[in-house]
This record gives sequence, C-alpha cells and structure tokens, in this order.
Amino acid sequence: MKTKLLLLFILITSFTFSQRITETIQSKKLGEERGFTVSLPTNYEFDVEKKYPVLVLLDGEYLLNPFEGILKYGNYWDDLPEMIIVAVNQNYDEKRFDDSDYDGTGLPSGKGANFFEFIGFELLPYIEGKYRTQPFRIIAGHDTTAGFLNFYLYKDDPVFNGYISLAPEMAPQMDKRIAERLALIKKPIFYYLAIGQGDLADINQGAKILDKNIAAIPNKTFSYQFDQFKGATHYSLVAQAIPQALYFIFQGYQPISMMEYKEKIATLDKGYAQYLIDKYTKLEEKFGLKLKPRLTDFKAIEAAILKNKAYFELQDLSKYAEKQYPKTTLGTYHQALYYEKSGEFKKAAKEYKKGYALTEIREITRSFMLDKAESLKDKEDKSTVEEYAEPLPEENGEEKKESE
Repeated sequence: MKTKLLLLFILITSFTFSQRITETIQSKKLGEERGFTVSLPTNYEFDVEKKYPVLVLLDGEYLLNPFEGILKYGNYWDDLPEMIIVAVNQNYDEKRFDDSDYDGTGLPSGKGANFFEFIGFELLPYIEGKYRTQPFRIIAGHDTTAGFLNFYLYKDDPVFNGYISLAPEMAPQMDKRIAERLALIKKPIFYYLAIGQGDLADINQGAKILDKNIAAIPNKTFSYQFDQFKGATHYSLVAQAIPQALYFIFQGYQPISMMEYKEKIATLDKGYAQYLIDKYTKLEEKFGLKLKPRLTDFKAIEAAILKNKAYFELQDLSKYAEKQYPKTTLGTYHQALYYEKSGEFKKAAKEYKKGYALTEIREITRSFMLDKAESLKDKEDKSTVEEYAEPLPEENGEEKKESE
C-alpha cells in the first residue's frame, strides 16, 4: 500500500502540470460568486483546432492533483486522452455538505437543488462557451459529493457520460434508484464505483447493495465496474481508484498493443484494414473523440497483412491512409507495397517514385521511397495481380470447371 501511494506521489510531483486557471462566475442559481480551477492540456494553446472532453471534479481542491497526474501520465504513453479538468471548490464553510443537500425522499433540495442546477445550467455552458470542448463529459466525487453526482442519472438525458463515485455516502433509495435509471437510460453511460475494505460500514454496505442491484440488470446497455480495494481506507482508496476508473472509461482508446496484435489481429483470416477502420470509428462513436489513427497502428495492420500474405488488403489500407493523412507518403507507400508484393515491380517502382512530391511521414521519407523504387528497377514482373487478389466466391459451393 505504501509503495503504491509513494508511486502516486512521485508521479504527481514528477510531471509538469498543465496550465491552471483560477476562475469565478456569478451564479444566479446559488446567489453567490463561485470559484473553480480549470486545468488545460499542455498543448492547448499550440493545437488550436483540437477539442477535448471535460472532467468535472467535485471536491476539486484535493481531487485535482491526483486526477491531473494520472491523466498526464496516461497521455504521455498515449493510453488516456487529454482532458479539460474543471475542479469545483467546495471545501470551505461547509459548502460541500450544503451543495449535496437532499430531502427525506432522497432527492436534491434547498442548496443541493441549486447546486445541481448550477453545474448543469451555468458551469458547463460557461466552460463549453469559453474553451474548446467535445461533447463527452465525466463527473467525479468522493464520499458526500460521490453520492451527490448520482443525482444526474435521475434525468432522462443525463448531462454526463461518465460517473466516478468514490466511497459514496448515498441518499435514501439511491442504491435502488441508480440501478433503475441505468437500466432505462438510452445514451451510452460509463459508471465506476469504488470502496475501500477499511472504510465505514455504512458506506460499504450501501455500495455493495448498489453493486448487487446493478449486477441483476439483464441485457446491460451501459459500462460498469465495481472495485473494492483490499486494505484501503476511506482516503487511500482514492489514490488506487482514480487510475482504475479512467482506464475503465477509456478502455479501447489505447494504441494497438502486442497482446491485441497477437490475439485479435494476427489470427484473423481477413479484414485487417477493416479492423483499424472499426477501431477508430468506435472511438468516435463511444467518446465523441475524432482521432487520427496512430501511425503505429497502421504499422501493426501492415505487419498482419504481410504475415498472412493478404496483400490485396494493402489497397484498403492505402485508401484509408489517403483519407486520414492526405498528400503524405503513407497511402502511396501501401499502394506501392501492394504492387511489389504482387510481383508488379514496374508499377511498384512508379508508385514509390510518387513519394518524392509528397509530405514525409515518419520513416517513410522521400529518400526511402526513391530507394525502394531504385531497388526494383531491374526486376522483371514475375506474377500477376490476380494471383494475389482476394479469391472470388465459389458459385453454388462448387468450383467452376474449365470448359473442354
């Protein structure tokens, strides 16, 4: 446990934090000025076209550092996306308890109802009007605020896509209502729940009942994960739960790994290029993230195609590369490689030479393309494209017989 906490501390203090902006807005809902901190991604000012998901942190004073550190670490390895973090200040003058107020029926009331509307009708519109955001939002909180964030699930069209509830102190009937709402909500929802083995009995009991109710939902249309950390206290569980929560929500965002390549791609009979297309299409559908396919992922798919001698798929990969990286050497390289592997060396050399007029992309430089063309100039075509083309389907399950 101490090792994990020390690792987290080193992680947080070793990386230069993103740009932080302290802001306040005059809230009509709360009848007061409210402060919060906005943490922008490192490259926010440089990549002026890029838009980012939004993470709202309740108890922002002490949750900002660990969330910011894990996101920065994950993004360094391209495992997690950059996000705009909005950390709401609540740890003064009993604000966090006033903000989370509810009545005897377990619904937001008084200052709690006002704070509920402040987040949805004032804070989020302000952030999305001032900063470059994508329509994927996550909210996170701890104990009292972790219970409060669940109220947003009570709406038919919740304003948040992801919920990170750390050791929640839940309102009456919440352990039942959350499960009921998750079963009915149509939009994709990501729900993460975590407790520590050494936490208060009431907190753990409520979370376990909720987990049981969620587990009983048939045909789930949402993503859900529940963690109970062995030996963790009410406070130490936060350090362990944050990376688990973020990696759970953004599962599939990561580049193609060696394991994914060996188990899911190299074993395919066909559809290697389509695998890459589907991966990034699903990312956009799931998170609203419009990402350029990673060049390392193109290389992984190319390797699978070559390994399985499915050379005709290099054309599909070429077309996708032209769409994603137009006027670069990437698409032309794959088309040329198709001709080369098909034995049409003259066409391959001609295609490689086109690279001289295109923008270089990583190791596929102009000189690399010209060298490839030069290496093929004395080779004679030995095969036809048809020999390597995708076989046509057999008619009526039988091979066509040659006419006598």
